[in-house]
Amino acid sequence: VQLVESGGGLVQPGGSLRLSCAASGFTFSSYVMSWYRQAPGKERELVARISSDGGSTNYGDSVKGRFTISRDNAKNTVYLQMDRLKPEDTAVYVCKRYGVAIWGQGTQVTVSS
Repeated sequence: VQLVESGGGLVQPGGSLRLSCAASGFTFSSYVMSWYRQAPGKERELVARISSDGGSTNYGDSVKGRFTISRDNAKNTVYLQMDRLKPEDTAVYVCKRYGVAIWGQGTQVTVSS
C-alpha cells in the first residue's frame, strides 16, 4: 500500500503547478482522497478533498478558486492543479487516503521570485 507524490518544484508567484499522487496496493476507487500541506512552523492543513467517484470536492479557504483537485480512477491517481500561486503556498504537499489513513512522503512546493 503506497502513495507517491510528484510534480513539486520552484515556481514564481502567479505561476502554476500540477501535483500527482499515484496510489498502489489498494482499491483506489473506493476511497476518499485528499491533499494536505505543511509549512515550516505551521500546523498541517487540509488543502482539498475529493470523493471516491470524483463527484464531490472540498477546499480549504486559503486555496478556494485557485486550486482544483481531481482524480483518475483508471490510473489510480489524484491530482492537484495549483494556479495563481502565492509565496504563502510554499509547503510540503502530502497526499492522504481516508479510512485507514495512509500518507505519502510529500513533495516540496516553493513559490518565490
